[in-house]
Amino acid sequence: MTTRKRRSAARTHRNRTTKAAKLPLRTTSPRPKGKKKRNHGGNDMLRKIIIAAASGAVLALSPAAFAQQTEGLANEPAAKAMLLNVVTEVKVNREQAFDMFNQGGGRFLNGDIYVFCNNVGNGKFVAMGNANAKELLGQDVRTLKDATGKAFGQEIYAAGQKPEGEITEVSYLFAKPTDPKPAAKTSFVTRVDDDFACGVGYYK
Repeated sequence: MTTRKRRSAARTHRNRTTKAAKLPLRTTSPRPKGKKKRNHGGNDMLRKIIIAAASGAVLALSPAAFAQQTEGLANEPAAKAMLLNVVTEVKVNREQAFDMFNQGGGRFLNGDIYVFCNNVGNGKFVAMGNANAKELLGQDVRTLKDATGKAFGQEIYAAGQKPEGEITEVSYLFAKPTDPKPAAKTSFVTRVDDDFACGVGYYK
């Protein structure tokens, strides 16, 4: 190869190297043909489906179950209000008050909300406004257990031993005045004067 040809070849090589150096570098690999871009909206769609299904499950509650839940929430303040009236009546005339509670009429029977009272000494019931539990009159409250075996009578008795004005909540299963089948119930119990304790409960 002549000197002139060698110089020409060298210049050509330098020019190619310079052009290659000026080409921009790729920072990411090109996406292969035929491969679609990943759809990140799929997760959002799945999340919406799950939320919709959960909402449907809540709406699927039977009207009876929903009504029962609502009724329980509404009856709680009614039971507390009745207990305050009970305390007033017992303080004014206990014998007359117990008679009214046992009759289960007037403002001392509101649906399934009723009054019961027991002696704080011997635990015996002196008033029972539940028509399905009249046999408990004269019985020691401490002997009572519910269908699950819970000794709720002991808790009611213990609530009556606390200072007057202190209200204790006791939860258990017990028959309704309108249905002898045991149902979930919460009673508010408080001591009245020195000798008695009274309670008013609501069914859930």
